[in-house]
Amino acid sequence: MPKSTNSNGEARKNLMNDLTEILFTEQQLKQRIGELAVQLREEYHDKRPLLISILKGSFVFLADLVRELDFDCTIDFMIVSSYGSKSKSTGAVKIIKDLDIDIENRHILIVEDILDSGLTLSYIKRILEAKKPASVRICTLLDKPARRTAQITADYVGFTIPDKFIVGYGLDYAERYRNLPVIGVLDPSIYSDE
Repeated sequence: MPKSTNSNGEARKNLMNDLTEILFTEQQLKQRIGELAVQLREEYHDKRPLLISILKGSFVFLADLVRELDFDCTIDFMIVSSYGSKSKSTGAVKIIKDLDIDIENRHILIVEDILDSGLTLSYIKRILEAKKPASVRICTLLDKPARRTAQITADYVGFTIPDKFIVGYGLDYAERYRNLPVIGVLDPSIYSDE
C-alpha cells in the first residue's frame, strides 16, 4: 500500500522513479493531440460524431482531445477488460459496461489509449458495427504494431511506440500510474506475468 504523502508531489515523484525512460512529455502529448484534433475536424466537423471512450485507460486522452474539438459531438463510454492485472492482454475480452445510447446511423469514433494486440479493438469494432452505425473509426493515442495479432489498424494515431510496457497519462499497471502526466516505460522489476 502506498504511503500517504504531503502535498509536495512526493507520491508522483515516487511513481516517476519507477520509469526507466520517458517516451512522451506533457508538451509532446499536448502538441500531438492538437494535431489529431485538426485531422478529426476535417473528417467530422459536420457529422456530429459519437466519441466512445474505452475505459479506463483512455479517459485522460479523451478529456484532452475533446477540449481541442471545435465541432458538435457527443460522448459515451465502454468498459472493456482484457488485461486484468497483467502487463499483456489475456486475449479474453469482457464488456463490463456497454453503451447507454443507440448508435444506429451515427458516425462513431472509438477513442482508445493503446492499440497493441488488436484483439480488444477488433472485438469492440465488430460489436459496434453490428448495431448499424453510419461509420466506425478508431483514434488511438498509441500504436504498438509489434504486438499485433488481430488484423486491425487505427484511422488516427498519436504515436507509434516500441514493444515496451508503458504507463502514465491514463495507462496503468494494476491500477497504478494513471495519474502521471507523461508516458514512460515501466521498470520491468515492478511487474511480472505469471
